[in-house]
Parts: sequence; structure tokens; C-alpha cells
Amino acid sequence: QVELAESGGGSVQAGGSLRLSCANSADTASGRLMAWFRQVPGKEREGVASIRAGDGMTYYGDSVKGRFTISQDNAETTVYLQMNGLRPEDTGMYYCAAEYNSPWYTPITALQPDKYSYWGQGTQVTVSS
Repeated sequence: QVELAESGGGSVQAGGSLRLSCANSADTASGRLMAWFRQVPGKEREGVASIRAGDGMTYYGDSVKGRFTISQDNAETTVYLQMNGLRPEDTGMYYCAAEYNSPWYTPITALQPDKYSYWGQGTQVTVSS
């Protein structure tokens, strides 16, 4: 059983920073991919960033490149999303997702929500202008 728990959301002004955390309850990180997605009402879920356990390979959505950084702790049990230079358009519910032992991991598939089986409940991020 894999459970994901996000934390760290909140309200900030444009230009500010937030750090989201996602704790993974699984016993092993072997073969694991983890990613952050975001969604606003009426729009599709958007891939933000992803990271692969073991080699730490990362991918980012075009809208967050250079501003957001995904990382994981040494035990690979928690994944972080450091968000700098926040903009009002970054507002949304941010979800953590995980997948195990998938043969794919490309810049395109890494940020597709249908590639992930496990999801957290989400944490709200609100950026005001």
C-alpha cells in the first residue's frame, strides 16, 4: 500500500517562494517515479516536475523551468518542490503522484498524469498579484 501525503501549500504574493513536501509511505524507493502536478477548476491536470529514484533524473514543465526545483531526501522517502518566483498563474491545487517499475520515463511521459497510479490528496497554493 502506497500512501502519499503533501504539505507546505499556502498563500504568497507574486515573487515569493514556497516549498512543498510529499512523504511516501512505501518501504522501498526501488523503481519509483514521483511527480508533482497542479490543477485549477475547469482545466486539465498539468505536469509540473518529476524525479526518478536512484539516479535522480528530473523533468520539468515548460512553464516552471528555471523557477521550480524537484528533489528528494537521501532516504528517498520524501520529495520536495521548491517554488521560487511564484506567479499568479501558479495558483492551483498541487498533487504528488508516484509510479513503480514503469519502463517509460521520457520528457513527455514523465509529466502525463495517466502514467501514475498513486496520488496524494493535494495541497493548495495561492499566489496573489
